[in-house]
Amino acid sequence: MFRERLLSGIVMVIILVLTVGIGGYLLFGVALVVSLIGMSELYHVADVRARLIGFIGYAAAIAYYILLLLGRTQDFMALFILFLVAVMAVYVFTYPTYRSEQVMTVFFGLFYVAVMLSYIYQTRMLPDGSVVVWLIFLSSWGCDTCAYCVGMLIGKHKMTPKLSPKKSIEGAIGGIVGAALLGFLFALAVNHWAGAAARPLMYALICGVGAVIAQIGDLAASAIKRNHDIKDYGHLIPGHGGILDRFDSVIFTAPAIYYLAVWLSGIL
Repeated sequence: MFRERLLSGIVMVIILVLTVGIGGYLLFGVALVVSLIGMSELYHVADVRARLIGFIGYAAAIAYYILLLLGRTQDFMALFILFLVAVMAVYVFTYPTYRSEQVMTVFFGLFYVAVMLSYIYQTRMLPDGSVVVWLIFLSSWGCDTCAYCVGMLIGKHKMTPKLSPKKSIEGAIGGIVGAALLGFLFALAVNHWAGAAARPLMYALICGVGAVIAQIGDLAASAIKRNHDIKDYGHLIPGHGGILDRFDSVIFTAPAIYYLAVWLSGIL
C-alpha cells in the first residue's frame, strides 16, 4: 500500500510539474478534464453520474470553461441562471425521477468542482502566475503533510472528533505554520535560483491563510463522504482514491490563492 501510494504520488508530481509549468492550453485542458472527472465522482455519490441531469452538469462545466478561455467572464451569471433553469426543467418534467437533493448536488457540483478548480488555470495566467500558482499546492498539500506530522508527534486535543477523529488542534496549527514556512522558503528559493522578485513575507502570509482554508476544504470533503457512508470518492489514483479525494483541499485553496495574490499585490 505504501509503495503504491508513493509511486502514484511521484507520478502525480511529474504530471503536475509538466502541466502547471507549461500552462496555457495544456493546463486549461487538464483542468477541464480533472473538473469533469471530479464532477462525475460527486454525481456518482448522488446517483446521477450517467443520467440526463448529470450530463447537463457536465455541459455547463464545459460551457463555463469555454467562456473562461474566451475571456467572457461577464456571461458567467447568464450561464449559471440558464443552468439552474435547465436542471429544474428536467426535475419537474421528469418528476418523480429525481429527488430534490440530487438536483441540488448537480447544481452545487458545478461550483464546488469546476469553478473552484478553474482557479488553478486562472492563477497560472496572472502576470506572475508561473510562480504564484505553486502556492496553491504548497498551502494545500504542504499543510496536509505538516499537519499530519505535527499531529502524530504532539497531537492531543481533537479538533473535530465526530467528523475526523484523527485530526488535532496541534496538527492544524502545525499545518498552518508549516505551510507559511514553505511559502517563505519558496520565495527565497525562487529569488535565488530564478532571479525573480518574490516577496517572502507576502508568500508566507498567502500560504498561511491558504492553509486555514485548505483544512476547511479537507473537512468538507470528509463530511460529504460521511453523510453518504463512503470511504473514497473513487479509485482513479492508486493509493489516493479519486480526484476529489486528492484535490479536496486544492479545491478551496485555488480561488483563495488567486484572490490573495491579486489583492495583496496591490496593497503590499
